[in-house]
Amino acid sequence: MAKIKINYTCQSCGYISAKWLGRCPECDSWNSLVEEVTSPLPATILKPQGKPRAINEIVLADTVRLSTGIGEFDRVLGGGLVEGSLLLLGGDPGIGKSTLLLDVGMKFSQKGKKVLYVSGEESAAQTKMRAQRLGRASDGLWLMTETDIDGILAQAEEASPALLVIDSIQTMYSAQLPTAAGSVGQIRECTGKLLRFAKEKNVAVAIIGHVTKEGAIAGPRLLEHMVDVVLQFEGERVYAFRILRALKNRFGTTSETGIFSMEEHGLTEINNPAGLFLSERTAGDAPGSAICACMEGTRPVLVEVQALVAPTPYGMPRRTAVGFDYNRVNMLLAVLERRLGFEFGVQDAYVNVVGGFKISEPAAELAVAAALVSSFRNRPLGERTLLIGEMGLTGEIRRVGHIARRVKEAANLGFERFILPSGGDKDLLAKYSGAIAVATLREALQELRIGGA
Repeated sequence: MAKIKINYTCQSCGYISAKWLGRCPECDSWNSLVEEVTSPLPATILKPQGKPRAINEIVLADTVRLSTGIGEFDRVLGGGLVEGSLLLLGGDPGIGKSTLLLDVGMKFSQKGKKVLYVSGEESAAQTKMRAQRLGRASDGLWLMTETDIDGILAQAEEASPALLVIDSIQTMYSAQLPTAAGSVGQIRECTGKLLRFAKEKNVAVAIIGHVTKEGAIAGPRLLEHMVDVVLQFEGERVYAFRILRALKNRFGTTSETGIFSMEEHGLTEINNPAGLFLSERTAGDAPGSAICACMEGTRPVLVEVQALVAPTPYGMPRRTAVGFDYNRVNMLLAVLERRLGFEFGVQDAYVNVVGGFKISEPAAELAVAAALVSSFRNRPLGERTLLIGEMGLTGEIRRVGHIARRVKEAANLGFERFILPSGGDKDLLAKYSGAIAVATLREALQELRIGGA
């Protein structure tokens, strides 16, 4: 038997050390050396089993997708689970990862498919209590409490499920390695065995991965490259809304998102989230409030952006942004000061995206700038006004994608005035009488009647 050797490898540059070091001597990164177990390769070289073929000789088979019964989950995957695929679901602790996959297993089993749900963190009784809260389970859902990956795969091979769920990969271990469960070597080895099982037995496998304080999935970065699909389940724990994103998908697009609401009985799908974050909006005539339309996958979502500008009692004004990039707020304030003459240098500025929503696309920059000016001038923008556009450093308003889809969704929700970038679709301006095209930020503020410093 080959002798097992333990090394410490830097996850940043690949430097290998025989002992643990706090700082990598190669790239000077701190706490990047992790334990890895290796064994020497055998002296004999095996002959390859497969032979190369011309690309035109390869016959493509139709991809078989298995619907989970949860529309938002299937939407993110591109239509459902693919047979023989390995899926990784990550997210913050307590966000609802186990609840989501258990619900997927319950819905999946109700379609006559066998599901094996393996938990390394909860007993079978605890898992059943959670299942009763989600709904009625069928006999097709099998529960198992185990952390030995070899024993799990042996039971899975005997049961022959259509879906195998592992909760979570950090609790699994292989007896072939002397390290503890959750170490880098164990996570990689267990994931590799699950990958081989999924491909050889043509079984869809879903695993849950914990997330570190930095927001990355715990374990080696190689873990995300080994799996076929990487899903991120995110949201603020103080809010009920949860968003499912695809960070990697070998069988579909990564532009789709699924939106859920955490209720007393579990996760509820939100099929039409367009006006979800406007449900608690009371006064549309309040200064500092602006509405923008952000794209979540292929669906527009209307979000309220609030700004508060007040004279600072200190020498250095404060800048705070929640749900929006802090540096972009500073950039917008600089454009307003330099191009339009607003004096924000003696004002505190606070920007908040309502509902715990996080905006990352540039299409919301016009709405943020208008909200800042509205609060500074103490003049409202109007209750049924939508603002779409990216701001340039010279004060111009640039076009963004899917403008027609955003405007159509806002019009369905009762919006009457649309401030849009110029040079876009002329048919769109003719279709909606309240659509106004602007070329610069100054023109937009004039149309909103809050222009002038």
